[in-house]
Formats: sequence, structure tokens, C-alpha cells
Amino acid sequence: MSVPQPPEPIPGARLLFSLDPAVSYLNHGAFGAAPIAVQRAQQRLRDEMEANPLRFFTQGLVDRIAHTRRHLAGFLGADPEGSALVGNTTTGVAVVLQSVGLKPGDEVLTTDHGYGAVTLAIQRECRRSGAVNRVLPIPLADTDEQIVQAIRAGLRPGRTRLLVIDQLTSVTARLFPTAAIVAVAHEHGVPVLVDAAHAPGMLAATVSSIGADFWAGNLHKWGFAPRGTALLAVAPGWRDRIEPLVVSWEQDAGYPARVEWQGTLDYTSWLAAPTGLFTLRSLGVDRVRAHNSALAAYGQRVVGDALGVPPAQLPDPGGPGVSMRLIPLPAGIATTIEAARALQTRISERLAAEVAVIGWNGRGWLRLAGQVYNSAGEYERLAVRLPALLAQR
Repeated sequence: MSVPQPPEPIPGARLLFSLDPAVSYLNHGAFGAAPIAVQRAQQRLRDEMEANPLRFFTQGLVDRIAHTRRHLAGFLGADPEGSALVGNTTTGVAVVLQSVGLKPGDEVLTTDHGYGAVTLAIQRECRRSGAVNRVLPIPLADTDEQIVQAIRAGLRPGRTRLLVIDQLTSVTARLFPTAAIVAVAHEHGVPVLVDAAHAPGMLAATVSSIGADFWAGNLHKWGFAPRGTALLAVAPGWRDRIEPLVVSWEQDAGYPARVEWQGTLDYTSWLAAPTGLFTLRSLGVDRVRAHNSALAAYGQRVVGDALGVPPAQLPDPGGPGVSMRLIPLPAGIATTIEAARALQTRISERLAAEVAVIGWNGRGWLRLAGQVYNSAGEYERLAVRLPALLAQR
């Protein structure tokens, strides 16, 4: 089986970013990277704020936030009146967890692909409420149909109070059949919270097409927004029950204002977010998605080949357009969170490459991302140098 060809670079795309040219930044999925135009837009807003803080915060800011929210929600195919801007996906998850009214005897059903911080938030809310978190194992090689059937079998109507699933898993870079899972859960009367941290900008599916009760996604990853920009979308039947983590002067305004307004928060990241979407649209949304997906697939294959991983053992993301890929590391390497973090640091320091190293289910994994500022040569250099570093255990 031949190695897939890398996509043609998008002319000028690398120059849109201020990333260190001496480093191969192959981990866009971690914290994103804001284009220079977005950085400048946010700085102009910060200059405006510091020139007269009282005017900035008290004259029209709530309306500016609402206008921005409508813009971002429109891009994502979400109802603007049912959406709220939040700092990140985990903030949105925390808002939902403390609003659904968990009680003793309830359970929150999750999968073993869940993001660590979300898992911690669920565990904390379960301790507070007396509910329990039940984790459903999903093999990485399962098909979409097998995933749906596993979740169907795992639901306990009358006891499962909330199902939390990932649209695209951070840990395993696996695209879940989210809309089908939501439909199955609703057949059993179970509400669904979708962790869509990586969806905005990367995936074409709209929020409305998924139909979840709650959906939270970051725009500062694949949507080129400044960090600290995410959207929480809530179905109509739940909106009156949503409470913010911190009460503010907009509490009586109801959702979404009561969630968005947090006093002296730096709102410039939200207000600059449309510039990120403008950059993405200028490059061509479909063009960027196709480029990034093809580049990540190329990187997976060349690094996998260098590590002696047969192509059949390279995990399939489970759908088109996914811009992150997983590669299994040799047995015994990075099997724990601590060992994974140590290896990630070694790769950064010795190979001048930023990647994600993950310990999941007793196995170490390398996660590579593809973005418009990356080139095929960066993955090729990593492929040449990584085996020797791994051999230095």
C-alpha cells in the first residue's frame, strides 16, 4: 500500500501566523494558533478597553457580545438565542452539569474516550449530588454502528440522567456518529451533552443537525479565534434551567446573558473571534478542511512507517475531514499520563517538534494534527528522528 501524497500547500498560509519557524508545530489541537490578523484585532480591542475601561464595560458591551454570539452561532448552525459564549468547552460542560439537577441514584454515562478535564468535572458533580459516573468502554476499532449499539445497550432509562459523548475525541482522534447516538438516547428519554471541543472550524456538521440537548465547542482551536472563545448551545426545553457558574448583574436577564456576562472578564477574545472566521473563510473553509485532513493522514502514515506500524494498524478517524490522527507507540512507551507528558517534553526539546503524546488504555499514542501552516517536510523530519529518540529509553 503506497503512502498517500501530501496536499498542495495553500499559498501564503504559513505567513498568516507568528509561530516560531524553528519549531514544527504539529499539535494545533491542543491550544490552536491565532492568525496575526486575529492577534491584532484583539490588541485593538484591548487598547480600546484600556483607553476608557468604564466606557468599554458599561456602554454597549452586552450588545456587542450578543452581536458576536449571533455571528459565531450562525457559522456553526446553532440557534443564536439558545447559545452562549463561554471561555472554553470545559466551562460549558461545567455549566450544564450544575444545571441539570443530578441527585442520588442518577448516573452520568460517558465513554472511555472522554477528555480528562471533562471527566474530572463529571466526577466532582457526582460527588456533590450523590450521582454516579458510569464509563462505557468503546474499542478504538469499533465501527459507527458498533458504537451506536454499545451506547444503546449501555443506557439505563429512568436511571441514566445524562449521556456525555465527544463529537471528535481529543484522546483518540475518533469521530463519533454523534447525531445517531443522540437519536438513540432520545428514544430512551436520555438527554445528551456533546463535547465538541474540536468541531468548530474542522467539521462540517452543524449544531442543529446533531440535535443534542447541550453542545459545547471551542472556536480557538480550528476556528482561528483567540483562546478563551467557545460556544454553548442549549435546546429550548432546557434554557430556563441553565444557571451560570458565577452570578452577575445579568442574572435576571435569563439565558444566555446570565451565562455570558461575568463582570470584568476580558471579553476581547470573543469580540475578535469573527476575524478568525473571516480568515478561515478567506482561505476557503472546504479547502482548509480538505488540506488539513489530507496532511494529517500523510503525517500519520510517514511517522507510522518510520515506527514500523503496518498501515492496517493505524487508527482510522471514522469519517472525512478529521485533521488529527493517532499513531501507536512501541509497547511499553508512554503508557501513563506522567510518562506521556515526559516523552512529549523530550520530543519538544530534542526534536523541536510539538506533538501530543497520550497514554490511553495501557498504550502510548502519538497524536498529530494538520493545519494550513504545516508542511509535509515537518512530518518527514519527525519520522526520521523519532525512532532514535524512542530507542533511548
